[in-house]
Amino acid sequence: MKLTDFDFELPKSLIAQNPPENRTDSRLLVPQSTIIDSFFHQIASFIKPGDLLVMNNTRVIPARLFGHKESGGKVEIMIERLLSDRQVLAMMKASRAPQIDSFITLENGEKAQVINKENGFYTLDFVTDSLLDLLDNVGHIPLPPYIERSDEQADLERYQTVFAKRDGAVAAPTAGLHFDDELLSSLKEKGIDHCFVTLHVGAGTYQPVKVDEIANHKMHSEYFEIDQTTVDKINQTKANGGRIIAVGTTAVRSMESAAKSGKLKAVQEETDIFIYPGYEFKVVDMMITNFHLPKSSLLMLVSAFIGRDKMMEIYQHAIDKKYRFFSYGDAMLLKKI
Repeated sequence: MKLTDFDFELPKSLIAQNPPENRTDSRLLVPQSTIIDSFFHQIASFIKPGDLLVMNNTRVIPARLFGHKESGGKVEIMIERLLSDRQVLAMMKASRAPQIDSFITLENGEKAQVINKENGFYTLDFVTDSLLDLLDNVGHIPLPPYIERSDEQADLERYQTVFAKRDGAVAAPTAGLHFDDELLSSLKEKGIDHCFVTLHVGAGTYQPVKVDEIANHKMHSEYFEIDQTTVDKINQTKANGGRIIAVGTTAVRSMESAAKSGKLKAVQEETDIFIYPGYEFKVVDMMITNFHLPKSSLLMLVSAFIGRDKMMEIYQHAIDKKYRFFSYGDAMLLKKI
């Protein structure tokens, strides 16, 4: 398939710049025999007791940092991933590339040494006893590039799921942003349970596919984990006739990566799985997801799940009905073809 098969025109006015007042106030598009326009707080109307929600419990770190080089030139650091208690892999913006072994001084006076550069990414070593504390003190929430404003205090809470637990993401698993504790409790009371995987979302999630033949695209790699408790819960749900509902594309990629042998297994490893039309899903039955960027790998994943033509029909409906798009936007509940 060609890259142009996954392009569409999106009015800029539909790109959400802020979250809704309440998490569950987001709209929810549900394609059935016709397309149903609903709200996220009504999601229980479309799933059944015995179904299982699988969520990504990664936590977004304040991954954007500002500072200056030894020469005084300004630097913006965007962390891609944590490598250790002191070291990170990062991209840097500066008028001239920082030199290896030089130091970057951050806004609070603390320093990071440039250790290496490879494939456009720098390895930085922070002179600190607690990297996560340093990031919490001086880092900024790494809002996506299509949100055209600076991060605000409210983003510390709202660009984070209520079940975020494991530090390491530099982008939110945005389908999970629509849940609050009250909704999760009410779903559980109705027999709709949930469990967790961890996938640390990297900045590469925003990178568009650039090759004309999409099968030639190489995905960025991300770390993920699925433990035996989650594997057992998924297998038991399927054995009982329940459906596995992935909350977001990161949950989809985690489960499908862990089942690449044909059997779902507990794993802790990297994944660069690329799901596009023709892929046969092994675990996931339904998916909750936001609306994705044109020509993105995530749009191709959705096309694999429900079919490209159906996907394009849904997106046109969403545009016509003025749904809000991307990270702080609205959601869909999709069923596998």
